[in-house]
Amino acid sequence: QVQLVESGGGLVQAGGSLRLSCAASGSIFSIDAMAWYRQAPGKQRELVATITSGDSTHYVDSVKGRFTISKDNAKNTVYLQMNNLKPEDTAVYYCNAWVRDRSLLARNYWGQGTQVTVSS
Repeated sequence: QVQLVESGGGLVQAGGSLRLSCAASGSIFSIDAMAWYRQAPGKQRELVATITSGDSTHYVDSVKGRFTISKDNAKNTVYLQMNNLKPEDTAVYYCNAWVRDRSLLARNYWGQGTQVTVSS
């Protein structure tokens, strides 16, 4: 079993910055990819950014140039640096990971979510 624990959310004014962290722990042999999703009230959960084991990254258009995803392999941790935040970035942000255990079977895990609120 694998646990994902997020931290770093909070309340910030428009134009401000926040850095989210997500640490994976448990039965980890390798991590194929990690990602950040977000879900605003009344909206579907959307993919914000992904990073693969080979450090390939992908961003949703609305955050390109403002958000940066990165990871620390030694700590099994993924980060999301969010700059120039806008009120429309307000959402619960969820960490997601594809993790392989010793059997090499890949399983998908979710964190509990962290609230990001951007005031205008």
